[in-house]
Amino acid sequence: MRAARITDGAHHEVVVVGGGQAGLSLSHHLVGSGVDHLVLERETVAHEWRDGRWDAFTLVTPNWHCRLPGYPYDGPDPDGFMRRDDVHAWVRRYADTFDAPVAEGVAATRLASRPGGGFVVSTTHGTITATAVTAAVGGYHRPVVPPWARDLPERVAQVHSHEYRNAGLLPEGPVLVVGTGQSGTQIAEDLLLAGREVHLAAGRAPRVARRYRGKDCMTWLAEMGVYDVPVAAHGLAKRESTNHYVTGRDGGRDIDLRDFARRGMHLYGRATGVSDGALTFAPTLENDLDHADSVAESIKDDIDRWIETKGIDAPTEDRYIPVWRPEAEPQPLDLDRIAAVVWSVGFRADWSWLDSLGPAVLDDEGHPRHLRGLSPVPGLSFVGLPWLHTWGSGRFLGIAQDAEHVARAVGDWRAGGAWDGPAPHALAAQPAKAG
Repeated sequence: MRAARITDGAHHEVVVVGGGQAGLSLSHHLVGSGVDHLVLERETVAHEWRDGRWDAFTLVTPNWHCRLPGYPYDGPDPDGFMRRDDVHAWVRRYADTFDAPVAEGVAATRLASRPGGGFVVSTTHGTITATAVTAAVGGYHRPVVPPWARDLPERVAQVHSHEYRNAGLLPEGPVLVVGTGQSGTQIAEDLLLAGREVHLAAGRAPRVARRYRGKDCMTWLAEMGVYDVPVAAHGLAKRESTNHYVTGRDGGRDIDLRDFARRGMHLYGRATGVSDGALTFAPTLENDLDHADSVAESIKDDIDRWIETKGIDAPTEDRYIPVWRPEAEPQPLDLDRIAAVVWSVGFRADWSWLDSLGPAVLDDEGHPRHLRGLSPVPGLSFVGLPWLHTWGSGRFLGIAQDAEHVARAVGDWRAGGAWDGPAPHALAAQPAKAG
């Protein structure tokens, strides 16, 4: 990596905003093509892998999925799961494998059209111009908590999953985790393993078995091409879907909320608010548990069909039998019974730095309009968004392909070719959402 600095008033052919794995992947292609560019990173390269994850965090995808342009995982355990600090170090090393010009500690604050063509990029260290700009900042920007979080008494500590590090940093006493996506379920398990009394408010997130019929389920899905199916085949609403929960901890295993309950965790339906000194919940627990199981079993059905169609010699395996069922929907939880809440209800995208470009770039909900990463504004593109093109787009597995596509599109456009982004009016009826 080559440390770069902002020169006020300077011009670059391409400015890449974001120095994580997506921005670095695009930079790799631009370096290889000899394109003058600058990568702006608000903090330090790949810092989110270190600063935005809890201590026991592991990838949920096998290590062999980690393959950036010119940089496949080559460690000792391709079927294992890297821990937080390992992932951070792996991405940092990637930046050092080529001459990526990265300006660390520099945030882009505003992007505007430049008279005569191109863009003006305002930053915390000055203003520069660019012929093309790529946003590589992901889709998860601002942690979300429900409005009624303010109704909790001050004595109850509140942290977002983005801030959670370990059980020892929370006050002594029972902990409520709200949300059962990938972060919420793994944090709930982390607390349970630490010997804490845990209350878990479940949501609609699906789950997937860690392994089935001799392989990791994500390896099966990759071989089946599931991660390569374009979002258009699923419908644009797929970009709002929640990932399946599972864990790579201790070599990888299932996350089964029913098993958590059997081990002493208290399960509830969707958290709805505070009333009369108690947390209230919707009567959704049983349906949500059944839904999560049904998705996991449907994935096994798909794997079974694949094995049969391809004539693969794979061991047979008994199907899952629920190990616990709620006797009744849980009653409100007295606030005196909890000492802390971990909010794991997601993030809100913040594209306000693109506001000056108007509805041509952002839809009515503030999400980028794009077609496979190319915006309706020639020269403005995106990489690293969930479901940018396929299910693999937000994962290490698909970033290389997306970065190559965007780099080629930018290069062709700079050479006088057409820009293949969507026309603004084409997305007015069904805006593309990302994040």
